[in-house]
Amino acid sequence: MGKDSKPKESGGKGKGKQSDGGNSENTSKGKGKGGGKAADGLGTCTYVKARHVLCEKQGKINEAYKKLEDGWLSSGDKVPPAEFAKVASEYSECPSGKKGGDLGWFPRGKMAGPFQDVAFSTPIGATSAPFKSTHGYHIILCEGRKN
Repeated sequence: MGKDSKPKESGGKGKGKQSDGGNSENTSKGKGKGGGKAADGLGTCTYVKARHVLCEKQGKINEAYKKLEDGWLSSGDKVPPAEFAKVASEYSECPSGKKGGDLGWFPRGKMAGPFQDVAFSTPIGATSAPFKSTHGYHIILCEGRKN
């Protein structure tokens, strides 16, 4: 009964809400589990555009991250998407690696657990630190957000 109580709030595209808990308490409060993240404005969008690198082995993802660090991150620069794409093409074991790691726009609720959490909390233009999911180790570059 609570699932239909607030569909207008997100413009009718509330598919992500149901898969993120399904409890009526959660759906009326906001758009995701990350209630604490909403204060900085990062946890409130519905869609994110991202690139990623996926590696099965932690050593390989660390190698890819070191390349990004040496080129940009250690000097405080953001990694240009075209350069991130080169690293993704070289290191990523995901089929998206052939497209420079480009995942395009995806809604909240489409990606599993930690991947979604990191994708939706990484600021636009920023690169995440390596993290583990059920699929392996990832690095994400956030390229955009929209509702």
